[in-house]
Amino acid sequence: MDDKLDRLEDIRIENFVWVIYIGIIILSWYANSKEKKFILYNDEKSRKEYQNCMILIFLILIIVYYYFVNDSYEDITKLNNYDSDKKKILTYASFIGSLLILISGLIFLSIAIADDNIDTEIAFN
Repeated sequence: MDDKLDRLEDIRIENFVWVIYIGIIILSWYANSKEKKFILYNDEKSRKEYQNCMILIFLILIIVYYYFVNDSYEDITKLNNYDSDKKKILTYASFIGSLLILISGLIFLSIAIADDNIDTEIAFN
């Protein structure tokens, strides 16, 4: 029963993460409008707003990605000798995938911070 309650709690948190993703999509749409204004009119204020939006987006995403890395790590610590080899492999694969996504978020954040001319196209995936 404890496993079911834990899984239901995970689903509740994941639903909240989907709401965050919807907010990020809206913020990304807004950032794109600022990037377009900068490209068309060389509007410096729009460039800075775009860059700030991208930094905010990736800061939020890093927090979300960190949650999933931590959750995957906790799944690893819960593994025991009686778990199947398949479960162990998939649990480790999930952790590695989550960790790589976190690393990509950190890379994209560093690009968003360093790219003052917004020459590099970055997007969350």
